[in-house]
Amino acid sequence: MSEGSLWSITEFFEMTEFYQGFLLSVLCSLKSGKTKCIFSVSFILVFALLFIIVSVSYFTPAIYCRYGKYCVDSFSCKEYAENSDTLKECLDSEECLGNYELKPYIQKYNRIRSITAPNFLPDTADIQASDDLIRVDEVSKVFPTKRYKNEGTEQEALTAVQMAIKMKNVQKFDKAVKLFQHALALQPLHPDILNHYGEFLEEKENDIIKADHLYVRALTVSPEHSRALVNRKRTLPVVDELDEQELERIDRKRIELIQLNHNNPSLKRVKKEIYFQHIYHTVAIEGNTMSLAETRMVVETRMSVPGKSVMEHNEILGLESALRYINKTLVNKEIVSVYDILAIHKRVLGHVDPIEAGSFRQNQVFVGEHIPPLASDVAYLMEEFVEWLQSDGMLRLHPVKQAALAHYKLVYIHPFVDGNGRTARLLMNLILMRNGYPPVIIRKQDRSMYYNAIQLANEGDVRPFIRFIAHCTECTLNVYLHAQEYGAKCLMALEQPKKQDYNDIIPL
Repeated sequence: MSEGSLWSITEFFEMTEFYQGFLLSVLCSLKSGKTKCIFSVSFILVFALLFIIVSVSYFTPAIYCRYGKYCVDSFSCKEYAENSDTLKECLDSEECLGNYELKPYIQKYNRIRSITAPNFLPDTADIQASDDLIRVDEVSKVFPTKRYKNEGTEQEALTAVQMAIKMKNVQKFDKAVKLFQHALALQPLHPDILNHYGEFLEEKENDIIKADHLYVRALTVSPEHSRALVNRKRTLPVVDELDEQELERIDRKRIELIQLNHNNPSLKRVKKEIYFQHIYHTVAIEGNTMSLAETRMVVETRMSVPGKSVMEHNEILGLESALRYINKTLVNKEIVSVYDILAIHKRVLGHVDPIEAGSFRQNQVFVGEHIPPLASDVAYLMEEFVEWLQSDGMLRLHPVKQAALAHYKLVYIHPFVDGNGRTARLLMNLILMRNGYPPVIIRKQDRSMYYNAIQLANEGDVRPFIRFIAHCTECTLNVYLHAQEYGAKCLMALEQPKKQDYNDIIPL
């Protein structure tokens, strides 16, 4: 029993002796007359009532502390015990909630209120072995990356642009495109070249999205570029409308998928096949050399594949463990905390590196041309990150935008030594699954496009990355919707290689 809230046994007996002595004195006074007797009986009743109230107020907390989890002293923040407001803040803190969940989780699915969000992961029993198969001199300060190294002089690049404009005027568009690309190769970040090429794409190629992106890059290098400002003001509303049309089309497909009969054996088989595809592509992006068939065998049988490293086996097992954890625990949780992100990472990396799994990095890391924040800032940035996830501005965005931005920001912070990409993609899919979307597959064939979109976001324009995630979301929805119609060919589409340029931007 704790001090200040419960009586000790000695105090209890002392109080009991006091009441016994008082009762005897009252009984003795009864002999003195009726008036005094009535007065004494009244006192007996009053003190008996007080005794009951005091006993209940002191002994009831003891019962709760003994048989429940709501004793104030059981929490780690005893200094707030005398202040109800600060005590509530303490009980709501992550330190207390780590041991006691006082708030029920509310399933977050308010987009389609009349329909229950389906489970897009196959049941555990279904996963078993089977036979089924600015100024130019300031450019380097803006983008300190090797990919934008100048290969020629400014005069050479501008001459190529003038020749490209002449080719455009005489209707020789193929030559104009090659000259513009040559000029960009000579001076990749010259604002005039970016603006002229954007005007050509907008006017002759009708590629508004790529043109708008080039205007943004020109303005990033030279914020006061007058022609780029005018062009950007014209293209921005058009691009926003195209983006909204894409998201509306994705929403219609999501509703169509939710309304399907998810108890259909054919759809259950599709979920199972896509589940293996998801694990295979997610680890393959990070360099895992397991084939789809080998990945499936590891997941189904837990047997080793000859010639493959232990680490590759553990990457697959860790990703499946994290995916199961998200589906069973976090999908129906209203708020994602730092602890939840650490729990995801602990499962992703737990089989590969148990020491680093579930903990923030303690040293500086370098990711290609991106230098993440200092290790000393990671904990603070992650606290800000989870607050941002629950902010009003974030929650008002379309779920696909929420998922893409959460993915990008986590990768930018790069809070872990390893496993950042897998954790970010799992967090992205958690947000999508909470809103009725299936886990999105980013194909390993699209790795260069995926990394290029992240690089473009690092350079100031995050919209290409959002469009890339929207494109992957729609492709995944198409696989679910049409797999029953086209059979194995639709699933094989995830394996078909696609030729792509390093600087590709996903069009709508």
